[in-house]
Amino acid sequence: MGIREFPGGAPRGKGIATGMRRSPDVSPRRLSDISPQLRQLKYLVVDESIKEDLKWSRSVEDLTSGPAGLTSIEERILRITGYYGYQPWAASYKREERPRDGPGPTEAAAGAEAGRASRRCCTGSGPRLRKLAWGLAVVLCVCASWAGSTQLAKLTFRTFDAPFTLTWFATTWNCLFFLLYYAGHVCKAAERQSVQQRYRECCRFFGDNGLTLKVFFTKAAPFGVLWTLTNYLYLYAITKINTTDASVLFCCNKAFVFLLSWIVLRDRFMGVRIVAAILAIAGIVMMTYADGFHSHSVIGIALVVGSASTSALYKVLFKLLLGSAKFGEAALFLSVLGVFNLLFVTCVPVILYFTRVEYWSPFTDIPWGNLCGFAVLLLTFNVVLNFGIAVTYPTLMSLGIVLSVPVNAVVDHYTSPIVFNGVRVIAIIIIGLGFLLLLLPEEWDVWLAKLLTRLKVRKKEETAEGGAEPGSGPPSKRRGRPSFAR
Repeated sequence: MGIREFPGGAPRGKGIATGMRRSPDVSPRRLSDISPQLRQLKYLVVDESIKEDLKWSRSVEDLTSGPAGLTSIEERILRITGYYGYQPWAASYKREERPRDGPGPTEAAAGAEAGRASRRCCTGSGPRLRKLAWGLAVVLCVCASWAGSTQLAKLTFRTFDAPFTLTWFATTWNCLFFLLYYAGHVCKAAERQSVQQRYRECCRFFGDNGLTLKVFFTKAAPFGVLWTLTNYLYLYAITKINTTDASVLFCCNKAFVFLLSWIVLRDRFMGVRIVAAILAIAGIVMMTYADGFHSHSVIGIALVVGSASTSALYKVLFKLLLGSAKFGEAALFLSVLGVFNLLFVTCVPVILYFTRVEYWSPFTDIPWGNLCGFAVLLLTFNVVLNFGIAVTYPTLMSLGIVLSVPVNAVVDHYTSPIVFNGVRVIAIIIIGLGFLLLLLPEEWDVWLAKLLTRLKVRKKEETAEGGAEPGSGPPSKRRGRPSFAR
């Protein structure tokens, strides 16, 4: 059905084609024995209706598009009748017997697509490597500035025991944030704007009316208080405990941010972050136990934990009330905090001086070099932490904070009588591990599952390639197509 002959063809060709179907185990005859029938079946065609039904069949496509000549006729008969089990659509035949003179149009297109993909990969790897390189520089900068400011503050308190005054002095330098941002805008932006234009544009962050007096006291002042309180508690804790314990305990603020975000912002619940928060709390307890619950160590640990808590509250409230800020808006906001500190917090160091809570005399003995160095390092730390996201990944910047812990430990080992007993070392490791767990992205489990799946597939492919030997296979597939050579 579906195969017809042109007029003049011998009717016996159809019978020969039917009788030619053999089992693959039978030895083939020479095609020269049926050469008259081959010539009669030279003009075999397929009905259009049958061709429509069998349009996915490789035999029908090759039947109508095969090359002319004797080989083409033989191919047609073998494909139509299944002569000696000949099946051109079988993968084994195409892989073992069919010659490949060169790539066809489809293969050429696939090769071109692969080339384009490889070029995209190469071009995409350049910016990625550049971003990683910037990330390494940012990590080193964050680590050096945070550890350096902590050590310099500890050194300053030996001759200038005034943590709140030092906090006020360093926070006042925040006024330079917007000027530094505008300098970067002038150097990098294609269309430069004046200071007034950039200021008005960044003021939209506070609302449609901009930075009004009401907005200043309702949205900026509370964050100014939290900023000052965070820095003061941390610096005051340094006067009670060593810098290693202070820096590692401050890393717990990441866990507090997660807990507050989960409660206040209704962020996604993640079991791994709950585990990290538990590890942070366990590390705090072990750190307290490391010095035997002495009064100074307990007070110092409580002060650092309070500093980490106010820092977490600052971040969560900022996201709740103000949302996310662009670079210019963040710079303006931090400058506003510096102005608030200069206008409304200046009275506090004066009061502490006259009440002799933080008293220094004479003024010539003030270590201005240490104060200015601490302010510059803290300003650098905040600049890199707020603007480093423009050149690298946020996770890499957070690594700089936890890497400051071993730096402070090495410095404390040579400059202070610290004892690294087993409890302290375990507490540092636990808190550091909890901090690293909190850096995992929200979709880390999906990425891990995809990675494991790819590894399994690649392992199976390598096993299959290693187990397959050349020339091996079932006898029917190795027999292949019979030779037509005489």
